[in-house]
Amino acid sequence: MERPSHPPGFPETGNPGSIAPPQNLPNANMVLILGILSVCCSWWHFVSLAGIILGICALVLAIKVTRSYRRNPAVYNLNSLNNVKTGRLCAMLGLAISTIVFVSVVLSATGVLSKLPFL
Repeated sequence: MERPSHPPGFPETGNPGSIAPPQNLPNANMVLILGILSVCCSWWHFVSLAGIILGICALVLAIKVTRSYRRNPAVYNLNSLNNVKTGRLCAMLGLAISTIVFVSVVLSATGVLSKLPFL
């Protein structure tokens, strides 16, 4: 008896009507990486500008990837969608922290922050 060349649980790809295994979303890992880098760059003074840029890039890319998933969800793997969701969350967090840090550094550098009455 000859062993099949395909993994168990998946039909042969040569048959018409066979179902291909789900594939990863394109750029799902890139969204996750950019989101994590956005959080990492958000804590340093002027480097927080890079956190803002990386966060915006990750959010734009996450929107595009989520649209492609919603068009045809049966083709894509659910784990890669979870990577996109996690990357989007990290990007939003990194964008918020980076914006707060960058604005406070700019206000502090220009001397505006020292002239406010509540400080």
